[in-house]
Amino acid sequence: MPGREIDTMKVLLIDDDATFSATLARALGRRGLDVQVAAAPVEALATARAWQPTHVVLDLNLGCETSGLDLIEPLLRIAADPRIIVLTGYASIATTVTAIQRGAADYLAKPVDAQAVLGALHDNASERHTLTPTERMSLKRLEWEHIQRVLAEHDGNISEAARSLGLHRRTLQRKLDKRPVKF
Repeated sequence: MPGREIDTMKVLLIDDDATFSATLARALGRRGLDVQVAAAPVEALATARAWQPTHVVLDLNLGCETSGLDLIEPLLRIAADPRIIVLTGYASIATTVTAIQRGAADYLAKPVDAQAVLGALHDNASERHTLTPTERMSLKRLEWEHIQRVLAEHDGNISEAARSLGLHRRTLQRKLDKRPVKF
């Protein structure tokens, strides 16, 4: 929250990618933040209960059946109003809206550097790139966003989403296997 001093910022980093977590935790630690890392939902909730973080950096895809989105509300109940930042390698408008509706303060697309995360933790828009109204999304990015929205509408069912989009299931799967398109 605005006004929190950097030396009192306790950041819980929840990500199943051990290399990414270690790198980001080290970078944030060098900038004076107190960082704890959790790789799984149960571990994350237990750490939040015991440690009471002021901020949470939460990966959307935790590599298990639990989505990072499902942890937002429990984390808000457990800790004393933490600022939650959601990270994902597969950013879409649908998941961004869902994350914000559930209580996340910000949403960043991977790859992301420590400076961008720090900017989001401090709610400092000048330290991270956001799409301004004057910038135009590319046609490929619009397609990616539309596919993600349709996929979310069909609860992640690729076959149903492909039928809705008028694509063959394998064609949709190939499109989903590609990295998200830059703005």
